[in-house]
Amino acid sequence: MGRNQRVLTDPERKAIRERKKKEQKKKLRRRRAALFLLLAVCLCLGIAAASVWNRAKGKEAEQVLAEAETEEELVIDPWQEETLPDIGAVYGIAVNQAGWSHFFADNSYAMAPVDSYVTAFRCTLSNQPAGMTGTVSYQVNLSGSGWLDWEEDGEEGGASSGDSPLEAIRMQLTGELGEHYDILYSVLQGQAWTDWATDGEEAGISGQGMRVDGIRVSVAKRQEGKKSYAGNIDPTKPMVALTFDDGPSASATLRILEALSQNGGRATFFMVGRQVTKYPDVVRSVAASGSEIGNHTYDHVAMTKEDPTELAEQLSKNNQTISSVCGVAPVLMRPVGGAQSDTGMTVVGAVSMPAVLWSVDTLDWKTRDAQSTIAAVLDTVQDGDIILMHDLYDATAEAAETIIPELTERGYQLVTVSELASYRGGMLPGKTYGKFRPVQ
Repeated sequence: MGRNQRVLTDPERKAIRERKKKEQKKKLRRRRAALFLLLAVCLCLGIAAASVWNRAKGKEAEQVLAEAETEEELVIDPWQEETLPDIGAVYGIAVNQAGWSHFFADNSYAMAPVDSYVTAFRCTLSNQPAGMTGTVSYQVNLSGSGWLDWEEDGEEGGASSGDSPLEAIRMQLTGELGEHYDILYSVLQGQAWTDWATDGEEAGISGQGMRVDGIRVSVAKRQEGKKSYAGNIDPTKPMVALTFDDGPSASATLRILEALSQNGGRATFFMVGRQVTKYPDVVRSVAASGSEIGNHTYDHVAMTKEDPTELAEQLSKNNQTISSVCGVAPVLMRPVGGAQSDTGMTVVGAVSMPAVLWSVDTLDWKTRDAQSTIAAVLDTVQDGDIILMHDLYDATAEAAETIIPELTERGYQLVTVSELASYRGGMLPGKTYGKFRPVQ
């Protein structure tokens, strides 16, 4: 992706000018200190130091101050915190006996199927600013081999053609990237996600025969005096996940995306494969916005009405369709109508996915009424809710245009389902989740 550019506001330009003036004045003080030292040396040597001082004072000092006052000559650091774009990790895993997965988006759950494990890993970055030096590098601990050499930018770490599992990973950003961004990562080990590691720390336990069954990675902008969090989410603040089923559509989906963009929010769109083929540009817009794309089967079929082979084909075909359109594959699925069966959930686990239900049902598909949908959300919403809507209807888009800014005003972070789960216990393949309340 290209560099994310924006025009500086007047207050931002004023702040930058003031910072530059301070830097220039500091430079002047340093030069004066050096000149005083030179004066002392010259006096000791019997040299006419006064002329040295006068010449320097008359030219150097005036020049420095003039530069500080001249806006036209102001040089702005291109990597100021307030102008840095969001960067995302894009990564894949190799699974024992299955080979490489699709690529997954930043802070997604890249997991092996139930009863399998990860044998290799690769990672690159999206939206790195043009001209910014550095890349992503990573090192894996391969069972029986120990820590392998560091790899970078999409190269294989591990042994995708072998049977040995990964036991741990380390990651870091190099060059200017590492000066302005942090990389955070976690592994699924022993049926639990590890705490987030960052910038070269070890994620996972090596040397004790424990395997890695999943990996997630996120790149976050560094903020002076603040801790970095995956997805730039503050886990101490309330959050909810808005979800939209059955799309995308030509109109409603884009209206919802615009409302999210205006309020700094993200959502999860559980897409039907047939709709994906109709509106590929909308799918790409969802992916580019940072919102999450989930799997709602290719033909909108209920889990309870499909045999295992057909259900697996529905999920796999939709994953492939979405990946071919936008470059990243879903990691979550939503059962059509919420209908589930033990046999169907076995298939879901076999394709490395959790099933996502909801805790707030707006019934927007039934009422087709914006005010009813608004009330269903705003009258009941709680921290950790997963809210069900459908991005096929203009009434739902109209409701979202009220719901999104109001939830933001109330202090909720609007996050994807994967992001909501990431600080509240995580998810496992083959399991079902309907909400993520704060961890006590």
